Amino acid sequence: MSELLNELATLQRLCPEMRIGQLIANLAVVARGTEPGAIWEMEDDELLKAAKWQAAELRSRGRAEVA
Repeated sequence: MSELLNELATLQRLCPEMRIGQLIANLAVVARGTEPGAIWEMEDDELLKAAKWQAAELRSRGRAEVA
């Protein structure tokens, strides 16, 4: 779980304007699509994979650099 929390902290640094609820909701869509219950059913490993993907996307777009 610490890897997941570290990745969420990375995303917070990349998107400081995004609230944690928004971040989790967006990651649920990345992980599971827009199916009903996506947030409720999402496993930690799915969330971690989605968070890593999102961070890589933001970096590739030049959004920000993480210290």
